[in-house]
Amino acid sequence: MKRSTGLLLFVIVLLWSCGRTGERNGARLAEKVVMQQEDGTFSLRLTDAGCYKDVADPSNNTAEWTVAISRAGGYKVWLASATRDTINLNYLHTVKVNLADSQLVVIPICDKIIRNSSDVAFPYFRADTYMGSFYVSEPGEYNVQVISEKVVPESESGLPGAVSENSRMLAIILSPNDRAHAGH
Repeated sequence: MKRSTGLLLFVIVLLWSCGRTGERNGARLAEKVVMQQEDGTFSLRLTDAGCYKDVADPSNNTAEWTVAISRAGGYKVWLASATRDTINLNYLHTVKVNLADSQLVVIPICDKIIRNSSDVAFPYFRADTYMGSFYVSEPGEYNVQVISEKVVPESESGLPGAVSENSRMLAIILSPNDRAHAGH
């Protein structure tokens, strides 16, 4: 009973904090809609997200963006991380990505190393993990949400873009899943 009460309280606080703008109760919330790039991709940087920190269980830390999808279709989902160790990205729990009524759940591994990425500085590497894909049936505004212990609000991570651990989440990347716009 105590666990279900705690879970209900967490959901209420999350819904309340995610519906607000600005900074409230430790949650920094996104204030703008992310538009699709010319090639159809979205680069959802953690520094631009609305963030919620769960002090009791960091694996429930949440980042959220609102995206304006201009074209229906499939989208590949990639997780970009900064890491010192390309063998082990050091995520303790699964990473969940939600879009509309779909969810991807993955334990991040290094599927691709991005050499000379401007997102990180030596001794770190950018490592991308393929999460799966989503299908969007019609254009419109959607919320994209990622849940992971690696969601750390910028105010707690030091300088913007700083990496304070062996690995850190950088972004979620959505790219069109078609030949005309194969990007990532």
